[in-house]
Amino acid sequence: MALDPIGAIQGSGGLSVQGVTGTGYLGSTDSVSGTTGAAGGNGFATALTGAVDNLQSLQSTSNQLAVSAVTGNLDDIHKATIAATRAQITMELVSTVRNKGVDAFNEIMRMQA
Repeated sequence: MALDPIGAIQGSGGLSVQGVTGTGYLGSTDSVSGTTGAAGGNGFATALTGAVDNLQSLQSTSNQLAVSAVTGNLDDIHKATIAATRAQITMELVSTVRNKGVDAFNEIMRMQA
C-alpha cells in the first residue's frame, strides 16, 4: 500500500475551491459549483456524502491495520499510525465542513425571518 504525503491535502487531495476532490483523503465526488437555486441545491449534499463514504473507507483501513499491528502481522507500525492519523484528520475536516454548512443554513434562515 503506497502512502501519500500528508502535505497532499492542498491541491490534489483535499478540499478545493470548486468542491471536494481528491485521491485518498476525501475521495472524488461531484464538484460543488457556485450556482444558486434548485440546480445547485444538491451539490453540498453530494459532496458531503462522498466525503463521508471515503471517511468510512479510511476508518476501515485504519481499523484493519490496527488489528494487524496488535496481532503482530504488521511489519511496519508506521502504516497503522499514518492510517489512524489520516482517518482522524479527515473526520475533523468532514465534521468542520458539515458544521459550517449547518451554520450557514441557520444564518440564512435567520435572515429570512
